[in-house]
Amino acid sequence: MSGILFIRHAETDMAGTFCGHSDPEVNARGREQISELINRLREESIEIVYTSDLRRASSTANAIAEAFGVECHVRPTLREINFGTWEGLSWKEIEQRDAIYARQWIAKHPMLAAPDGEAFRHFEQRVLNEVEFLSTKAAEQSIAVVTHAGVLRTVLCSLNNCNQADAWRQTKTYCAIVRHSVALSLRGQVIGAHL
Repeated sequence: MSGILFIRHAETDMAGTFCGHSDPEVNARGREQISELINRLREESIEIVYTSDLRRASSTANAIAEAFGVECHVRPTLREINFGTWEGLSWKEIEQRDAIYARQWIAKHPMLAAPDGEAFRHFEQRVLNEVEFLSTKAAEQSIAVVTHAGVLRTVLCSLNNCNQADAWRQTKTYCAIVRHSVALSLRGQVIGAHL
């Protein structure tokens, strides 16, 4: 069994909004969270770091890579889902703009896309393809992956039979860590996974 440490990025000033493909930098609290995260990771064996290309993730990842003296590789496919016209809005603002669609979105979540946003099935496939790639790398090195809450929730729900509520709880905190164990075949295809 090989493992991947999936890590949610640190906090930004867009906390409490639909951030998605928006690209804010981490804020002062986020920088404190990164220091706390690195202290929590001290007992881990991390040989390489992969990260989303969005600054909140790459800043978190670069700090980890520097602390461990390892390389950091950018993977745009690790981005959060695109929330379209909801980017940068709070849930209250979304409800005020279109209460009917907001209720439909909640009822059908995660299968209904935000207006002009990324369809969940496309997002999920993007994440699962990336996890397959990362799983082949995890067979060779101990890796950490800095990404976004939606990516972590997809890993938990799609590969670890976690329900939405539990996945939300595990990934709500900035710099949350999800340990993902991957069983690999000789060809490097994912054949099973668990926490």
